[in-house]
Amino acid sequence: MLDSLVAVGHVRNHRTDPGDSDGWGDVVSRIELDERFGDQALTGLEEFSHALMLFHFDQLAERPDYTGVRRPRGRDDLPAVGLFVDRGPRRPNRIGVTAAEIVSVGARALEVRGLDAVDGTPVIDIKPVMREFEPVNIRQPEWVARLMSEYFVR
Repeated sequence: MLDSLVAVGHVRNHRTDPGDSDGWGDVVSRIELDERFGDQALTGLEEFSHALMLFHFDQLAERPDYTGVRRPRGRDDLPAVGLFVDRGPRRPNRIGVTAAEIVSVGARALEVRGLDAVDGTPVIDIKPVMREFEPVNIRQPEWVARLMSEYFVR
């Protein structure tokens, strides 16, 4: 059994519609950490270019049924895929993960660019992106580029 997760902080930005899923490239978000972490929890993070943000899609419900396949975003030009091929927010546990560009680091606040989470979203964890953890040769089907073509547009 999993222990309960408690947010380490919350997202603050101008995006409020969890159904508005494109155009995250220029979105700057401020992650405000809970005071229980003090003023040194982010010390050293400014030396990294990106941080991995784990967050909870708390503003959308899980799907009522996870069996079968469905087309990402309901688009007819994309193939029907299984649950763990779709990165959408309506998933088991509603956990999101994004490698976001670090803009600035403060005592208890972190500003990042490209985090695809709306205002008020609970952040579960923050980890620096280290190239040693990243895969070298990534393979993906051609339809993914079509799906993501407007997602991180700046």
